[in-house]
Amino acid sequence: MTQQKLGIALGGGGARGWAHIGVLKALKEIGIQPDIIAGTSIGSIAGGCYAANELDQLEEFATNLTRRRVLGFLDINMTGTSLISGRRICNALDAHLENHKIEDLPRTFVAVATEIGTGHEVWMDRGYLVNAMRASYALPGIFKPVKINGRWLFDGAMVNPVPVSVCRAMGASVVIAVNLNADIFGKGTVIPSHEALELEIADDDQADEAQLEPPQPETTFSKLRNLFFSDKSGAPGVSRVMLDAFNITQDRIARARLAGDPPDINIKPRLQGIGLFDFHRAEEMIELGREATYRAKDDLQHHLGLIAA
Repeated sequence: MTQQKLGIALGGGGARGWAHIGVLKALKEIGIQPDIIAGTSIGSIAGGCYAANELDQLEEFATNLTRRRVLGFLDINMTGTSLISGRRICNALDAHLENHKIEDLPRTFVAVATEIGTGHEVWMDRGYLVNAMRASYALPGIFKPVKINGRWLFDGAMVNPVPVSVCRAMGASVVIAVNLNADIFGKGTVIPSHEALELEIADDDQADEAQLEPPQPETTFSKLRNLFFSDKSGAPGVSRVMLDAFNITQDRIARARLAGDPPDINIKPRLQGIGLFDFHRAEEMIELGREATYRAKDDLQHHLGLIAA
């Protein structure tokens, strides 16, 4: 008989992806090690590091981040293709993964990306690991797209947010799905009657309308903070607007794809209240991923028994 294989599909979700570290470490504690790893966006980073036996290094990097250090990695891009060039993040990945090729990893790994223009779903299962990760996490408008073998690629969550189908295609008989957005958007509904009455104007708009004196010059840190988080009025920064739009779309696509190709086991970290740029909250998210995995322990051990049978 052909040996049955266990796959894990690691979904996208911005900073919430640190929860993947907790999931993967908890699986090891339980005695489960997936044979096939498919990752989209931040899931490709966690999955690639796991497949390369570099997960501890990723955890160390994540848990040492502060909000200021996060902003330090966001090298603003002035060419017009994106807000961030991504070179500093890529350099950090290169420090540990520069020489790793996907085909040489001890476990099967696939990173999912989307081709600009055609919308093709691109599965990267060969070549340099860092290049595949960079293409998979290139959020539209936030990070620069990546050109690989003549194709311009960006975030795989645009077409396959939780890549269960990739695990199946690569030969997994049992698939674990880690959906980072299940707790955030799972209660989404329709508000059928909402009055468009009072309009709340952000501070910068109020200044424009009233022709007030120019505000005091901001520091570079405060400008970046407002851009990637929120200003003092609470109005969302431009990156948050883009990421929220992206993640809502991703959630709707994930629901449709998971309904058509459901996983055998769902792991759903309770990440409500975690922002898309809250990379500095890694310890909290890692623990939430670990807790979610232990909640699914009975199902995991049941299916592990089926594979071993």
